[in-house]
Amino acid sequence: MARIPLSGKPEYMEVNKNYYCVIMAGGIGARFWPMSRSSHPKQFIDILGTGETLIQQTFHRLCRLCPPENILIVTNSIYKELVMSQLPEISGEQVLCEPMRRNTAPCIAYANYKILKKNPDASVVVAPSDHIILNEVEFVNTLRSALKAASENEWLLTLGIKPSRPDTGYGYIQFNEENVYPGDELIRKVKTFTEKPNLELAETFLESGDFLWNSGIFIWSLKSIMKSFQENLPEVDKLFSKGIEVYNTPGEETFINETYPVCKNISIDYGVMEKAKNVFVRISDFGWSDLGTWGSLHDIRKKDDNNNAISGKNVMVYDTEGCIINVPQNKLVVLNGLKDFIVVEEGGTLLICSKSDEQQIRQIVNDVKIEKGEKYI
Repeated sequence: MARIPLSGKPEYMEVNKNYYCVIMAGGIGARFWPMSRSSHPKQFIDILGTGETLIQQTFHRLCRLCPPENILIVTNSIYKELVMSQLPEISGEQVLCEPMRRNTAPCIAYANYKILKKNPDASVVVAPSDHIILNEVEFVNTLRSALKAASENEWLLTLGIKPSRPDTGYGYIQFNEENVYPGDELIRKVKTFTEKPNLELAETFLESGDFLWNSGIFIWSLKSIMKSFQENLPEVDKLFSKGIEVYNTPGEETFINETYPVCKNISIDYGVMEKAKNVFVRISDFGWSDLGTWGSLHDIRKKDDNNNAISGKNVMVYDTEGCIINVPQNKLVVLNGLKDFIVVEEGGTLLICSKSDEQQIRQIVNDVKIEKGEKYI
């Protein structure tokens, strides 16, 4: 599928100074190993060959909603220079550096207080840095509608993607059928959240018609999300509230470095969204992929007549189908008799793995770290 760029029409160029965007960019993309390494994770790689890395694409997409200075990047402190080099449009103050990974709830709490000091009336989009959006026009229009709903109601919204297959790698959202918002008939009340199901359950979800993939993209007013933290995750909120006087000052770094080691490791889904009563979903369809695995990249890359997605100038395949092959451009690689495999070489490391076992790559990376050392990951 081809990426559909923003049209540049005036309606897509308007930005709202009360809108803020938080880009979460601290992950290491372990399931994309060996291309994604801890020193240079997938969000900083031009995986699709578009001339832009994933984080650059995400940033420029969100610039259609709010001024560039209203976009915050939350990342690990070791990636600050990478962020600054790839996004020269932002200032150092816009990069929120976590000293360690503590999942998504703490990073959102941190961003909440940063924004609070600047604009208590903000409405906020929170998005991962490494997702693929093929139809950017529809994506921006969807977010505009969700932001309007969030600014008018005390709602926590997420974008739910119409599922195209019974995928076991995604979380699912079940929604109520009733239309709850006159301004957008695709906004529904959330009934349940389900983490990655087995295949049988995923097939049931798909057949029912009232389940969506959980995109991990959130929209809310700052007041609503902060109130929900206070009600549902008070221990995290209280930690970050102690620094109210130092945010956006030279004392912020010291405070954050002292706060993160004692902060709970918890996702926004578990900590807030699954507990709150005011959670809604916007049914969405804009060519989305969380690009979490090699298989998801295979789905969106150009394929040959045998459904092989090949990156490499000197790859020869015989009796091979359904594979994703990502090797150095000038390396001669000959494959015979493979079906539905991942073949990736990067930085002197070669991975050959069945696509059906791609969820095990995270464990493989952990084993490599233990047995062969940090230099390979």
